Amino acid sequence: IVLVVCVMPESPRWLVSKGRNEEAVSVLQRLYGPDYNVTELAEAIHESLQKEQEAERTMGWGILLYPTPAYKRILLVGVGVAASQQLVGIDSIQYFLSYILEQSGVTDRKMQGLVLIMFGLLKVVMVFVAANLLDSKGRRPVFFLSLIVIFLSLIMLAINFVVGGENHSSSFTIFCLALYLAAFGVGMGPGAWLIPSEVFPLSIRAKAMSLATFVNRFVATIMASTVLSLTKVISWAGYFVGLATVAVIILVLMYLYLPETSGKSLEEMTVYFAQITGDASVLEVEEAHVAAKTIELSEEGGRRGGGEEEDDDSASGGVLS
Repeated sequence: IVLVVCVMPESPRWLVSKGRNEEAVSVLQRLYGPDYNVTELAEAIHESLQKEQEAERTMGWGILLYPTPAYKRILLVGVGVAASQQLVGIDSIQYFLSYILEQSGVTDRKMQGLVLIMFGLLKVVMVFVAANLLDSKGRRPVFFLSLIVIFLSLIMLAINFVVGGENHSSSFTIFCLALYLAAFGVGMGPGAWLIPSEVFPLSIRAKAMSLATFVNRFVATIMASTVLSLTKVISWAGYFVGLATVAVIILVLMYLYLPETSGKSLEEMTVYFAQITGDASVLEVEEAHVAAKTIELSEEGGRRGGGEEEDDDSASGGVLS
């Protein structure tokens, strides 16, 4: 926390939203370097925030409850990815790592603690790996790689529990769990929050992100609260096979429905969903927001111009008198 306070700058977007534009420009200059024109960037952030606020004022929950084909596809991708993150069993496994280790023969508490610390460090390392891969290789390939390795690690865990019986290899269990956590940390972990932010247009962005977050945590609650009951009925091996099956289903669905979002703007993604569904209404909604904002800015500029003209007239009158 101390390091974050000392090193991490405040979000420029948050600063602009609070009217602290000079601080936002200062932070942006720090991030982009002295040669970058950050004033235009700060203005773009300001305009983006105004568009979102305008969208919030004009769009209710009806657009999510009764979506057009394009919005339906957008929600399917964004909310679906958020739910998929939990459906592969991350919270189920993570919350019961000590229990799984104990079932594998690692009964010493100190050893369990060391293994858990190792898993934590591994997850930190994978954050940096994911940041590089998601940008350099694209979203889709990294998601596919993540799900394939998750599937393999879960199948190996299941085989280890079945073949080894009561004496299955604890070291192999640790290896499989580490492989699972690493695979999750590369793709399904960060990607589940990245994709929604890259597909939800401004007209539904705030509400859709709220919905995606709610679905993610709801699925997490269901998965984590049922794991022990399920393992008593179908065993840990059966549970791992079930999660592996879900991972394959998610892989197929992502292959069919998940677009590549890397390097694409929100406007480009909106056009993509409009084209793939044949639904131009989503473009009309977004254009309406842009048009409304343009008119608002024009009127504001006109008011400022009128004020300046009045000042000029007053000054001229003073000179003449």
